[in-house]
Amino acid sequence: MTSMQKAFSFKNLLRHVFAVVTLTSLFLVSTGCSSQAAQTEPVKETKPAAAAMADKSGKTLVVYFSATGHTKKVAETIAKETGADLFEIKPEQPYTLNDLNYNDKNSRVQKEHNNPSLRPDYVGDAKDWAKYDRVFIGFPHWWRQAPHVVYTFVEKHDFTGKTVIPFATSMSTPMGDSGTNLEKAAGTGKWLEGHRFEGNVLSQDVISWVKSLK
Repeated sequence: MTSMQKAFSFKNLLRHVFAVVTLTSLFLVSTGCSSQAAQTEPVKETKPAAAAMADKSGKTLVVYFSATGHTKKVAETIAKETGADLFEIKPEQPYTLNDLNYNDKNSRVQKEHNNPSLRPDYVGDAKDWAKYDRVFIGFPHWWRQAPHVVYTFVEKHDFTGKTVIPFATSMSTPMGDSGTNLEKAAGTGKWLEGHRFEGNVLSQDVISWVKSLK
């Protein structure tokens, strides 16, 4: 091989080595950038489906009266699933176990039932009422109807521009016209068909109902 041929071969070798080094460097830079982008990409938080729906439709409030805790459990499940605020209707005069004795003709619930116009007062009130677009109203069934203290709340508030979803808890009685009668008492708002839950309803069943709402 002549000296000229040797020089030419050496130059070709240098070009080959340079090309390999260049490609390797580009690969490493590209890999490093991809890895950094993957590490710095923000993690997206997920929300329950119903909570996302609540965000789009405006602020939600869950109002409830609970005598023995069953309605409270359902209300808290709804609030957690939808990201709603909670307001408990607490009677100014709390109900005792004797008050709730339906079999005693002299009990408080019996006397209230016999006086449909009675409106027991409650403590406090829902704050920033005007900001809520959707309101759930929950109560235990007493003689297939909402307790009078719930009527006190409903008649005290203007539901104009709000969607209202009543729900009740009872061992066996259906929803009946309890929600419809509250709607008549309110006189304002868009009231949807109510739903009745058994006292020992599972949280998952409550969540499924909430997700079914349009």
